Amino acid sequence: MTPGSLWSSLPVLALLAGAPSAPDAPSPAPTPAKDGDAPKRTYVVAAMGDSLTDRKSHGGLYLDHLKKKCPKSRFDSYGKGGQMVSQMRKRFERDIFGEDKPKYTHVIILGGIGDILSNETAKRTTTKITADLAAMYATAKKHDTTVIAMTLPPWGGAKAYNEARDQMTGELVRWVLVRKKALEVDVSVDIYSRLSCGKDRELCDDYAWPDKLHWNKAGHEVVGEVLFESVFADCE
Repeated sequence: MTPGSLWSSLPVLALLAGAPSAPDAPSPAPTPAKDGDAPKRTYVVAAMGDSLTDRKSHGGLYLDHLKKKCPKSRFDSYGKGGQMVSQMRKRFERDIFGEDKPKYTHVIILGGIGDILSNETAKRTTTKITADLAAMYATAKKHDTTVIAMTLPPWGGAKAYNEARDQMTGELVRWVLVRKKALEVDVSVDIYSRLSCGKDRELCDDYAWPDKLHWNKAGHEVVGEVLFESVFADCE
């Protein structure tokens, strides 16, 4: 069974005071809270990743979508185009938790395609990739930061894709989706099924750049909306 057919059936995880009155003016009656209303939250979020998150590579637009939905919250990109997760791991603590950094409430981690593309040249394996991802998850947990693990997207239409890389992609998607159950992350977010539109292995045409690996604006909006629905729906 290919990743597309397997993961297309998986659900995406789900989650004022008024201005002071003028002198001598009667104070307005407070508006009673509706049953079930939850207080809004301000989030401070870091996103670690590769070109899909790197603004210099036209990535990270999913963070812009979140910013529009959550104007009082903060979403910082730490994506670097072309990086493997082994390289992200080396800079993770410095970039996210350095002395000059804000106190991030959440960290989003998305990576692995660069590693899969280096399965022959750098001898990257699924075991090595998951070890590096798990190390970043653990580091964020050490800093009491909520960890959001995103699956790889489909990228089967890319020129360098082959059967070995398809197998690695499927293994990583499955692994990420059970990290919450393993108590290693707080949220596992499936973007594979949402970006494939039911196509086997490939990005939906409506969401893909010509290289069939990177996302256009519509694709980034889909990813941003998945994150909003799953984690940030109570934002401000």
